[in-house]
Amino acid sequence: MESDVKQIIGIPVYDSVDMLDVTGPYEMFTWAGFEIELVAAESRMHCFREGFRFEVLKTFAEASPDYAALWVPGGDPAALNVLMKDETYLGFLRDKAAVTPLVASVCEGAMLLAAAGLLDGYEATTHWAFIPCLKRYKHVKVVEGHPRYHLDRDRLTGGGISSGLDESLRLIELLNGTEAAEAVQLSTQYYPCPPVGGAIPDTDDCPLDKAGNTVPLCIPC
Repeated sequence: MESDVKQIIGIPVYDSVDMLDVTGPYEMFTWAGFEIELVAAESRMHCFREGFRFEVLKTFAEASPDYAALWVPGGDPAALNVLMKDETYLGFLRDKAAVTPLVASVCEGAMLLAAAGLLDGYEATTHWAFIPCLKRYKHVKVVEGHPRYHLDRDRLTGGGISSGLDESLRLIELLNGTEAAEAVQLSTQYYPCPPVGGAIPDTDDCPLDKAGNTVPLCIPC
């Protein structure tokens, strides 16, 4: 008999988080039948980068005890500089990673996992511009090239922003099988064929070095 209990994907968010890092996978996970739980340090209105508002109803303390996967999104470099030193956020990641079968990040979310020590001993990737930042973590092996996603045991890390769509299909496949992932691909008609074909450049600069440490709060009307 099938269980009526839905698998829950936990997404710890914050002000100036990247919209597509959250909403793209959210859409994919919904089509897969997962329950998605947005959690944050405070339950209030938050803002994606550039100000689009969304509401978070649960605090970290109110998070569900059992996640099928933890999905950590990237965001504005200034927000990352703050969160990479924020023990409330990092502590939540560590606590959940200890009891969650699969821990994933997309884009610069890998920087948050690395700051929490959750990529030590793992191979990982991130947004191409943040590869130099991730390489500063000596216990993290950065995957060569710019893969859309990379799986190393119970860690699934993704490249920049739109990579979360591919990565979320991989997560669905890992949790529920290839047929489930293919069904979501069909429902969302995700068969990308972009009209341009630019190349990803090499860089030695870390965007975090040029960012500030002030994140604008999203104040409710």
